Amino acid sequence: MTTIKLTTLLKAHIELCFDLSRSIDLHIESTKDTNEKAIAGRTSGLIEEGEFVTWEATHFFIRQQLSTRIVEMRKPYYFKDVMITGAFRSMEHEHLFERKEDHTLMIDIFRYEVPYGLAGKIFDYFILKEYMTNLLLTRNRVIEKTVNKAKDKQQV
Repeated sequence: MTTIKLTTLLKAHIELCFDLSRSIDLHIESTKDTNEKAIAGRTSGLIEEGEFVTWEATHFFIRQQLSTRIVEMRKPYYFKDVMITGAFRSMEHEHLFERKEDHTLMIDIFRYEVPYGLAGKIFDYFILKEYMTNLLLTRNRVIEKTVNKAKDKQQV
């Protein structure tokens, strides 16, 4: 199993960071490069515990679908989504949020298993882990830009 752990410190309220992290619309914005779309389940707004979303995107020149369900949520501190169907053997993404004075520490713990035995492990080691890390980093940068835009509007 491969684990990617990222931390992002944002100067924003924990509730805002939590909501942006579960926003279908923001996720779509952060994945423009892969033409990702929500095609089933919750397709816009804020996903809630028990709900699922099916994504369609192009990765490595292959159009594919991935369905995930929110299996646990403790607002505004934690939620976890797991793959229902998709290209991975398994996948889960834990989203943790901690208050740090006037900041929020966002922690992503993304775990997945690849199919295809040794060939899958080689692909993961040389290509996939970095690719998945960059997708998560891009998502977090879009969250940060959205937080900064919200702060700019409040100052006007």
